[in-house]
Amino acid sequence: MGFKGWEKLFAPAENGDTIEAVAPVIVSASRRTDIPAFHAEWLVERLQAGYVKWANPFNGLPRYISFARTRALVFWTKNPKPILPYLGDLDRRGLGYYFQFTLNDYEPEGLEANLPSLEERMETFSDLSGRVGRSKVIWRYDPLLLGDGLDVDRLVERVARVGELVPPPTEKLIIAFADIERYVKVRNRLRRFGGGCRELSTEEMRLFAEKLVIAARPWGLAIATCAEAIGLEDLGIEKNRCIDDRLLAQLFPDDPELLRFLGPEETRHRLKDKGQRKECGCIVSKDIGAYDTCPHLCRYCYANSSSR
Repeated sequence: MGFKGWEKLFAPAENGDTIEAVAPVIVSASRRTDIPAFHAEWLVERLQAGYVKWANPFNGLPRYISFARTRALVFWTKNPKPILPYLGDLDRRGLGYYFQFTLNDYEPEGLEANLPSLEERMETFSDLSGRVGRSKVIWRYDPLLLGDGLDVDRLVERVARVGELVPPPTEKLIIAFADIERYVKVRNRLRRFGGGCRELSTEEMRLFAEKLVIAARPWGLAIATCAEAIGLEDLGIEKNRCIDDRLLAQLFPDDPELLRFLGPEETRHRLKDKGQRKECGCIVSKDIGAYDTCPHLCRYCYANSSSR
């Protein structure tokens, strides 16, 4: 039996009206925009209000999401520094959380021009990990792509440059290969940009993985792929669950409501998020972000339709 949907409830709105809202146990914040970097204050204000108004990205219709049942948030970010002052508020509310922290090195290509420098982002990584713990900050190198002057060997070197400094503050590295051809706006943007950016072939993916495993041995990190069809388990690279029932249970074992929702591990297949790609291992969550609201404007990003 699969997931039947989030509980619905009626809640008071700030204008005095009563609204119908879905009440997710797990909130994704967010695959569509960098909430920690740009919308941290907004998030805290909405948590105080108890709900958020959200527009369906497919039909534009408004819906309401209540935080009344929320027990955990999963943050996706390239710069969590602005949310650091608000973590105490999340803690006081008794909310569990962890971070998917994308830390790439594409400075020579200018693919992430609006991000802080790599050195500053590494410092933020260490600061965040020191505050919340290594297991709550997961390093992502996403997406992995090639281009003019950036072949497989150089891409491994880029990851290794970051990896030599990142391992002490984290326990896991997640890698994701670029899906440029899947998204027309991304493909067209990168073609206009130039630089020869392209996806890795299946053979290049395996070659990259083989070289990465060798380079990463001193780091002591688990390595996993995100929503990839290619199997690399023979190299010790597992398939990841970014919204991860196992990690949630491990991090928050004293939260009975969360554990009740997750249930026994042998039954959690029912929680697979069918709204994601077939290869995605995530369990269900409710994303509260909106497309076209992230000023990072990374050139490879599917969540912005900007002409950058």
